[in-house]
Amino acid sequence: MQNHVSKLSKQVYIVNALGLHARAAAQIAGIVQESRSAVHIINNDLKADASSIIDILTLNSPQGTVLTFEIENPSDHNILDALVTLVENRFGEEN
Repeated sequence: MQNHVSKLSKQVYIVNALGLHARAAAQIAGIVQESRSAVHIINNDLKADASSIIDILTLNSPQGTVLTFEIENPSDHNILDALVTLVENRFGEEN
C-alpha cells in the first residue's frame, strides 16, 4: 500500500513597498528551517526553495506580486500559516 501525502499551498500578495527583499527573504528562510519537509515559493513559472535566501531573491517579487507557498507535508501546516502571516504583516515593515 502506497502512502500518498498531498501538498498544501496558499497564495499571498506582496503588499509592502520594498517587495520581497533580502531581509524579508531571510525571515522566510528562518521560518522554513523549522519545517519537516520541503517548502517552495512559486512566482508564475519560477519555483524557489524557501529555505534559500538566494533562491527566494531570484523570484524578483516587487510590491503587487502574487506568490504561492507550497509545503510538501501537511503536518507543516503551521509553517505555511506562519509564512502567510509574515507576508500579510508586511514582513514587519510599516509600508
